[in-house]
Amino acid sequence: MPGYRDGMYGDADITIPAALLSDPARARVLLALADGRALPASMLAAEAGVAASTASEHLGKLCAAGLLSVEAHGRHRYYRIADLRVIAAVEALAEIAPRTEVRSLRQGTRANALRRARLCYDHLAGQLGVALMTALVAGGALDGGDGAHHPETAGTDRLSAPGHDVGYKLTSRGAALIGDFGVDLAGLRAMRRPLIRYCLDWTEQRHHLAGALGAGLARRLFELDWVCRAPAAGRAVQLTDEGRAGLASAFGVRLEDVAAAAS
Repeated sequence: MPGYRDGMYGDADITIPAALLSDPARARVLLALADGRALPASMLAAEAGVAASTASEHLGKLCAAGLLSVEAHGRHRYYRIADLRVIAAVEALAEIAPRTEVRSLRQGTRANALRRARLCYDHLAGQLGVALMTALVAGGALDGGDGAHHPETAGTDRLSAPGHDVGYKLTSRGAALIGDFGVDLAGLRAMRRPLIRYCLDWTEQRHHLAGALGAGLARRLFELDWVCRAPAAGRAVQLTDEGRAGLASAFGVRLEDVAAAAS
């Protein structure tokens, strides 16, 4: 009777992926990556609520099992789900799984705050920064790109780094809009720093605005108290109620996915 030596296999051993998913930290890592993003180990450690060394062990096990793949971008290693079937399996389990109880207000707070809105050096990043960039492109203030990352055609762009593949330009409409918003565009143009640069946002995998213009807009938002520093969250910033309404009015930014300032 033929056996495994003849290429015959029995039932799938679901205990192997089940054992990996049974660990809460590894499960949180996969949930964080289930939307197709690639994230660095530091961010995944924050998402999982474990130390960097512990996260490294978990990521190694997930990669060894073929659930995750890893790629190097500069000094950082980014992890993503290796196969769409893994995402499907995670989503199926999420459908039947009970909701976890939040035992601490700090649980997941820092990771979520950094994804919602943060400073990338001196300009806005995260969901807020990407939403502003998207609105500027959609409103005709910026021309030359669509705000999206296209890895199938990109040549030099790396995650979490200044982008080079797209040549964004400020339109005449954009110049008027920026001036009306109270940003000294002439002063920005006089700087030795390039007026417009973009970064490939490392949490959203889309473009956010950098360069002198990105920094100038961020400064103006702080001046207006439309954004403020998030307490005890490093580079994270918070969008105020005034900022939410103001950005919608001034730029057409819709921020349903970006939480307003916490009380």
